[in-house]
Amino acid sequence: MKESRFKRQIANAKRKARPELRSHEWDQLNYSKKLLFSKELLDDDNIERVDGRKLSVDQFVKLFETRRIPIILTGLTENWRATRKWSLDELSRKYRNQKFKCGEDDDGYSVKLKMKYFVEYMRVTNDDCPLYIFDSSFGERHKTRRLMDDYEVPVMFRDDLFRYANEKRRPPYRWIVIGPARSGTGIHIDPLGTSAWNALIYGHKKWCFLHPESPKELVKPFKEECGKHPDEATTWFSSVYGRMKAAKLSRELASIETVQRPGEVIFVPSGWWHVVLNLDDTVAITQNYCSVTNLPTVWRKTIKKRPNFAKHWLRALRCHRPEILPIIGTYEYFSCLMGRRGEMEVRELRGLVLFHFWVIQIAIIFGFRSCSGSYGPPLPFQFIAIWKLALLCLLI
Repeated sequence: MKESRFKRQIANAKRKARPELRSHEWDQLNYSKKLLFSKELLDDDNIERVDGRKLSVDQFVKLFETRRIPIILTGLTENWRATRKWSLDELSRKYRNQKFKCGEDDDGYSVKLKMKYFVEYMRVTNDDCPLYIFDSSFGERHKTRRLMDDYEVPVMFRDDLFRYANEKRRPPYRWIVIGPARSGTGIHIDPLGTSAWNALIYGHKKWCFLHPESPKELVKPFKEECGKHPDEATTWFSSVYGRMKAAKLSRELASIETVQRPGEVIFVPSGWWHVVLNLDDTVAITQNYCSVTNLPTVWRKTIKKRPNFAKHWLRALRCHRPEILPIIGTYEYFSCLMGRRGEMEVRELRGLVLFHFWVIQIAIIFGFRSCSGSYGPPLPFQFIAIWKLALLCLLI
């Protein structure tokens, strides 16, 4: 590899991904030389670890997902080919000239680097907040699609309700994540109320979880603390982390932290703040998902932020999983069928009218027969019919 070409490629990627930084500002804080990873940062670990091989799906849902408790699952990646094939040397050899996303420019376009350049960058960088591969489209490209054959979704995360939607329309949900020490993801909540899992193949990651109701001063850095890297994990750990450790929080609001080791799968519950810092060179796979447990939250956020997709998704759920529609709720269900101008689509409206027509007819027939003494009074049924008719009148 020609050094001059390598340097040009890295400089070009940096300029596009972080145009606000001058070349000398990438390592200005000298984090690579400072003791950023203190003993406290490495030693504090209060997350629960559970052998995933001995945990049934029902147990996981009842004990952790429903209660929204972050945990680490062990023993789930032992048979993955990724544990043998995703070393940096192997990735650099097998996907040498394939490009992976390592940032976005100001216009929202992906900034990409060939794997051979990125792996070399990882080995030599002294940047305070290095570039970080976070690629969601590797499974859609012919030459990188094979990566999906090297791992499998753990059984407790397979009932992803988004899978019923068209693959091209569903929100991004699957990422291969590769980065050097000091790279990572700043404090955030996963989008659309989804939960997530993250399987670490190589390296070590420091995680810190904050309760959804945590005080604001323990979530984001103060303005004067942000500096050149306001949204980076290094900024959070060098400013907010100490404040969080000193805070006297109730047991319910106490933070959960851990150092994730190779082979461990971490569960990120819906709604939890979390920040992740790579302690060394790391390779991981992560996916977001919507389950029956977090469906009410995901649905509310999806219908608000992505209404057109929500209608498409609803039709898919109605076809493949009609038994879970009551979880969504009547108001949200009808809201999704309403157009932007408050009018239902013709096909949806026709189906509702026919349905309610027959409900009312049956109610009337039973009502007349009950008056003649043939049957007992079906008042609950009549009340339901009247309620549905009133709702239909409001909608049309």
